[in-house]
Amino acid sequence: MHVTDKGLETDFLYVQLLEKIKWLIRNSTFKPGDKLSSIRAFSREQGISITTVYKAYAELEVMGYIEARPKSGYYVKANRKHSYLIPKEIEVPENVEEFSPYDMTVEVYKNLDEENIIQLSLSAPAVTLLPRAKLNKTMAQAIRTSKDGGIGYEEIQGNKLLRNEIARHSVNWGGNLSANEIVTTQGCIEALQFCLMAVTNPGDAVAIETPGFFRIVNLIKNLGLTVIKIPTDPETGPDLKYLKSQLPNIKACLFTPNFNNPLGSCMPESNKEELVELLAQHEIPLIEDDVFGECYFGTTRPKTCKSFDKKGLVLYCSSISKTLAPGYRVGWCIPGKFINKVLQIKTTHSLASPGPTHATVGLFFNTGRLDLHLRKLRSSLATQCRQYGQAIRKYFPTNTQISNPGGGCFLWIRLDNGIDSNKLYQKAIDKKIRIAPGNMITGENCFSNYIRIGFGHPFTRNLETSLEILGQLITEMIADTQ
Repeated sequence: MHVTDKGLETDFLYVQLLEKIKWLIRNSTFKPGDKLSSIRAFSREQGISITTVYKAYAELEVMGYIEARPKSGYYVKANRKHSYLIPKEIEVPENVEEFSPYDMTVEVYKNLDEENIIQLSLSAPAVTLLPRAKLNKTMAQAIRTSKDGGIGYEEIQGNKLLRNEIARHSVNWGGNLSANEIVTTQGCIEALQFCLMAVTNPGDAVAIETPGFFRIVNLIKNLGLTVIKIPTDPETGPDLKYLKSQLPNIKACLFTPNFNNPLGSCMPESNKEELVELLAQHEIPLIEDDVFGECYFGTTRPKTCKSFDKKGLVLYCSSISKTLAPGYRVGWCIPGKFINKVLQIKTTHSLASPGPTHATVGLFFNTGRLDLHLRKLRSSLATQCRQYGQAIRKYFPTNTQISNPGGGCFLWIRLDNGIDSNKLYQKAIDKKIRIAPGNMITGENCFSNYIRIGFGHPFTRNLETSLEILGQLITEMIADTQ
C-alpha cells in the first residue's frame, strides 16, 4: 500500500488513507491483534505528513477498527466479521412495530445496588471506577467555602464556577464558549427535555436514531411530540440521505453523534459537519446528546456537532452521569439562539439546580482532578470493552454479532433470530444475571433478538463465569427452537 501527498488536498488524502486501511482490515490483510506501523514510521514509509497519518489513525480508533495501547502502539481490534449488522427491518422505519417497555423497564432497573446480582444491564461505569473519596473531600470544601453553606438557591442559569469550567473544557470538543452560553440542569435528560420544549410544540415531529434509547423515545412522546426514526449505521451514524427525504416533516432532530446508545456508533467529523449544514439550510434545530462523548477510547476526543454550528441551531446537552457521579444529577445544555427560551422553561420547571453537588463538580473541575480521572476511566473502559468482547466471542454461539464501539460503556449484541430477549432475561435473572433486552432498550419489537450488555464493571472471574452461563442459556434456547 502506498499513498502520496502529491496533488492531493490533505483532507482528501487522509480519507483515502483511512479507507485503504479499513479495506485491508476487512479483507483480513491486517488481522486482529496485528500491530500497525507507528505514526512517524508510517509517515516516513509512505512519504506523507505525520498530520495525515495521525488524522486517519484517530478516525479509525473512533470507528472501532484499531486501538492505541499505552506505550505500545496501534493494533487492529477484534475481528469485525462479528460486528453488528443493521437488520433489514429498519430499512422502512415507519413500519417498525412499537413495543411498550414500561413493565420490563421497571424490572430491569429495580434494585440496582443489589449485591448478589451481576449487573450487565447498565450503561455507566461501576462506582468503583469513580473518585468517591476525592469527591467527598471536594464537597466538604465546597460547602465550607460557600457563603450560605450550600443550602440556598443557585442563580437560575446555574453555578458560575461550574459554568466557567464547562466552558473551559469545551475546547476539548471544538467549543469556544463563555459561561453565559451555558445553562445547568439536573442531568442530561432534563437538559434534553428543556431543549425539546424550547424548539417544538405538541404535535410536532422529532427525528431520532433507530435503534435508539427508550428514555429519549418516552421523553418525546410525553411532550406530545411524534417520532420519525432515522436508520443508523453502526459506524457512520444516522443515514443522512434518508434524513434529507424526511426534512419537510421534521421540526427538530435529537441525535447522539458520539457513541449512540445502544449501537455505539460515532459519526465521522465529515458527517457531523454535513448534518449541521443540512439542517441549517432548512433552519431545523439539532439537539445533540453528548453524554458519552468523554468516554472515548482513542487518543483524541471526537468533535461535536456543536463545534460546526454557525447559526446557533445546535442545542448541546451533556452531563457527568457517565463519567464522574451519576447520583449528583449534574447536567447542562448550550442552547445557542434558544437560551432565553430554555431559561424561561427552567424557571417554570425547576427554578434552580442543586447547589451542593453542582458547586462540588465545579470545584472538582477547577482543581484539575477531572482530567486525570478521565484518563484513568477511559483506559479502564477500553480494557473492559476488549475483555467483555473476547469473552462473548468465546462463550456465545458462533452466529452472535456484537458491536465494536470506539467508546461508551456498552455492547449491542445480535443473537440468533429465534431468541426472545425477554425470555432470555427471565432465564438469566434466575441465575442472578441482569441484562437489558433489546426491545426494552429501543422500544421496538424488531430488536427482540438483541441484548445490550454494559461493560462498566471491571472484568473478574465471576463476571466471566456469568457471561459463560449466559452463553449456555442462549445455546439451550436455540436448541429448543430447532
